[in-house]
Amino acid sequence: MTENKRFEKIDFSLTPLPLDTYTDCQFIHCKFEETDLSGWTFEECRFTDCNLSLSKLRHTAFKDATFHNCKLVGLIFSDCNPFLFEVAFTNCNLHLSSFYGCRLKATKFTKCDLKEVDFTQADLTGASFSESDLYRSIFDQSKLETADFRNAHRYSIDPSRNRIRKARFSTDGLAGLLDSFGIRID
Repeated sequence: MTENKRFEKIDFSLTPLPLDTYTDCQFIHCKFEETDLSGWTFEECRFTDCNLSLSKLRHTAFKDATFHNCKLVGLIFSDCNPFLFEVAFTNCNLHLSSFYGCRLKATKFTKCDLKEVDFTQADLTGASFSESDLYRSIFDQSKLETADFRNAHRYSIDPSRNRIRKARFSTDGLAGLLDSFGIRID
C-alpha cells in the first residue's frame, strides 16, 4: 500500500505505475495516456492536470477520487470496480467516455466537457452537472431523479425513457427535454 505520496510530472505511459493500492495520494501533471490501470486501487486520491485518456480501467477502484483539469477521453468507467465507486470531476474533458450502468449518486460534474458521454442505465440520483456541456450525451433508462441540470447546456433527455422525477432544469434548458418529441421551439 502506498499512502500520502505526491507524484508530479511523471509519464506513467513510459514508466508504469506499480500495481498497488494508493491512499490519499496526489497525482499532478502526470501522464497515464493509454496505460493499463487494471486492478489498481485509488482511495481518496486527487488527480490534477493529468491525462488518463484511453487508459484501461478493468477492475480499477476509484474510491472518493477527484479529478481537476484532467483529460479523461474515451474511458470506460463501467469497467471499474463498482464497490464504493465514488468520483468527482471539475473542469475535465470526458469526451466519448462511458458510465454505462454506473452508480453515480450525488456525483459532481463541474464545468466539464461531457460531449458524447454514455450515461445509459446509470444511476445519477442527485448528481450535479453545473456548467457542463452534454452535447450528444446519451441518457437512456437512466435514473436522473433530483439531478441538477440547471446550469448544464446542450443536453437532450427523453423524459419517457428516463426517470427524471424532481430533477432540476432551468427554463432555458427545457428544449433539451422536448427534442425526442420532434417539437420545434422558436
